[in-house]
Amino acid sequence: MELKNHELLPGYEFRHIRYEEKPVLGRDGKAIEGLHQIWISLDNEKQLNSYTTAAVKDVILAFRRASCDRRAVAVVFTAVGDKSFCTGGNTAEYASYYSNRPLEYLQYMRLFNDMVTSILLCDKPVICRVNGMRIGGGQEIGMACDFSVAGDHARFGQAGPVHGSAPDGGSTDFLHLYVGVGKAAESLVLCEPWSAHKAARLGLINESVAVYRDKGGKLVANPLVVTDKYLDELGNVVHGEWKSGDAAKAGKAALAELTVDLGELDKAVDRLVTKLTYTFPDCTRKTLESWRKKKLEHWTANAETNRSWLALNMNTEAAAGFPAFHYGDRNEREIDFVLLRTRLAEGALVDEALTSEVLLPSARANRAKDREG
Repeated sequence: MELKNHELLPGYEFRHIRYEEKPVLGRDGKAIEGLHQIWISLDNEKQLNSYTTAAVKDVILAFRRASCDRRAVAVVFTAVGDKSFCTGGNTAEYASYYSNRPLEYLQYMRLFNDMVTSILLCDKPVICRVNGMRIGGGQEIGMACDFSVAGDHARFGQAGPVHGSAPDGGSTDFLHLYVGVGKAAESLVLCEPWSAHKAARLGLINESVAVYRDKGGKLVANPLVVTDKYLDELGNVVHGEWKSGDAAKAGKAALAELTVDLGELDKAVDRLVTKLTYTFPDCTRKTLESWRKKKLEHWTANAETNRSWLALNMNTEAAAGFPAFHYGDRNEREIDFVLLRTRLAEGALVDEALTSEVLLPSARANRAKDREG
């Protein structure tokens, strides 16, 4: 019997992401004939797998295709390389095109919202394979997934209030469902990244696995993170916190001697897909639909008004924050916050003059060169 194709664009070839079928392993460790898992991979490694406008369109179509795939057991959402799953929207596009063009950004955010919704409505279980940083919009699309498995080199967090935006692409809707209200507020506002160990401890992700190997080939834990104890002398939980002081310096020195191997991460993903294989498919889908309602309740209530605000913000704080991050040197990717607050208190207009005034020297100079070119 010839079955109907329910894809939106049958035969469409993806150009900005990777779409792959990979084997599903049975309990015996052997590939199961006639079934597969779908890997949707962001493919912008040079820019830390930030998603361009074109890539967002491909992700939407990819999830629709995977959702319609009768032989697919699960979808794995990941990215190429070993440094980043996704750092959010492409700052080059944001800084050079969308800043000060609120109508254009409004239309872009329609696409972004559709991308998040396509994950939340996928008919297959969705696993986020976190192969590095999951920051900003990357955190948001990652939390839209049902499961998350990460290498312990990964970082999780937001960029919004520090870089001229609000994490209203899903994080203000989803994060508290994973980690509670207090920790959510801390992450959303302060934008201090969490280690994979801390993310697992707080319940943000399902599993963290070692990815660093020493010169002898032995797997070792991330040397930048406290992993050997849970409480300090004051009774504070420190497991998963970043090391500081001399311990951090020693960790960085140790890191230089290690190599990254994502083999254990792939094994962890395969183990999860295998477990999903041995469940009733409709019961699994309905269970996830019921769980996703908690996310969708917040997402559908807020997505449209958030889209409008984020577009308008392109004329105000985002017009300074995105250029500062994109054009600033490594240690100058923020603005002069004290100057901004002072000038606003004095009644300054939020315009190009104020934006230029609060940019740090490297960002101001590099932006000027880019505009001249």
